[in-house]
Amino acid sequence: MENIKSYVQQHKDRFINELIELLKIPSVSADTAYSQDVIDTAAAVKESLSKAGCDFVETCDTPGYPIIYGEKIIDPKLPTVLVYGHYDVQPPDPMELWTSPPFEPVIKKTEIHPDGAIFARGACDDKGQMYMHVKALEYMVQSNTLPCNVKFMIEGEEEVGSASLAWFVERNQEKLKNDVILISDTGMISNQQPSITTGLRGLSYVEVEVTGPNRDLHSGLYGGAVANPINVLAKMIASLHDEDNHITIPGFYDKVQELSAEERAEMAKAPFSLEKYKKALDLNDVYGEKGYVTNERNSIRPTLDVNGIWGGYQGEGAKTVIASKAFAKISMRLVPNQDWHEITELFTKHFTSIAPAGVTVKVTPHHGGQGYVTPIDSIGYQAANKAYTETFGVPAIPVRSGGSIPIVALFEKELKSKTILMGFGLDSDAIHSPNEHFGIFNYLKGIETIPLFYKYFVELSK
Repeated sequence: MENIKSYVQQHKDRFINELIELLKIPSVSADTAYSQDVIDTAAAVKESLSKAGCDFVETCDTPGYPIIYGEKIIDPKLPTVLVYGHYDVQPPDPMELWTSPPFEPVIKKTEIHPDGAIFARGACDDKGQMYMHVKALEYMVQSNTLPCNVKFMIEGEEEVGSASLAWFVERNQEKLKNDVILISDTGMISNQQPSITTGLRGLSYVEVEVTGPNRDLHSGLYGGAVANPINVLAKMIASLHDEDNHITIPGFYDKVQELSAEERAEMAKAPFSLEKYKKALDLNDVYGEKGYVTNERNSIRPTLDVNGIWGGYQGEGAKTVIASKAFAKISMRLVPNQDWHEITELFTKHFTSIAPAGVTVKVTPHHGGQGYVTPIDSIGYQAANKAYTETFGVPAIPVRSGGSIPIVALFEKELKSKTILMGFGLDSDAIHSPNEHFGIFNYLKGIETIPLFYKYFVELSK
């Protein structure tokens, strides 16, 4: 362990600078204006894997953005760890809320990160956490301590649904064969209390369009006589929850597994301050489904949220019109056993059925994925826990995340192996939001911890 620490301290400035250079490339997969930047980032990742010690690295073409595959096979008889990460990032909007430009990384000290944090889009999700694995490999190769085989699969479409990854995995099962999959695209409770994510929610993402008259109308001449698509859409969305914030779509909860009182009690052991939670978000109270506490609402319960809504005049001043169309983007976070295709179908059927006469409704599915739960008695989980315990001085706590990584369920289906989610980010790191950042402490601690996972996984596999 001391060797890892000394290596990280010796090279930490270089590690930080290399990540900063990667963060400067605006690899926004959702916007075609950044297509070349996404491709350039893939090339940078490929070069970094080669320099870190992979014996073979290639750029794999897909129907979308390329996947970077790398490997170092020291003995086919030894276990193989497959590392997954993504090099694409979320759009930076709204730009005006950033305190520094999203693709001009800067290090700032914060109350939570007294050693500083790198502020940039993708710092935590997922370039910083992905790059920890690259530097961990570098250490193990340089110190001749790599105890098993390692493969890397780094994609460029995670933020838009990983469609090409599914295509790639289905066609490359032998190439990707492994004993455990290791991902750092999640978080932990705090810098003092590590945790391992054992559950992920699934996702169904749709866009809805409500159409009324065949053109925008004068709100004085036509107001009150024709259906206003914006008013109608607002009512339809409001009806999707009842007074207890229970989702009203028929059949939505049919396959939702209720956790036992014992399981909920175990979850409650994770340190959590409701007052600090509210203060961090400038809230005077929390809000959610009746009968569940905050940490249950955002992890073991399904949700439905409007992610964007628009229609009509939005420019400066006034324009008295009834818009012809209104739109919204809606995401549903799902729990294990809920099939995202089925939920999308249930939503579509219900949403079109509640439309009043005078409008037509179109529902366009975007992307989705299944939820996932990994057992805490697996060798992979135990190895991760031992690694965290050694670097942090306390055992990790198993937690379920409210987020979604749809490809995790795909990996188990296609590659028949379990995924271990070793995250080092914090809830306060503002992923997907303005001022995203990743603590220097977290970045370096990840590089220290990951090699220990390899060590303990091999030991426990014997």
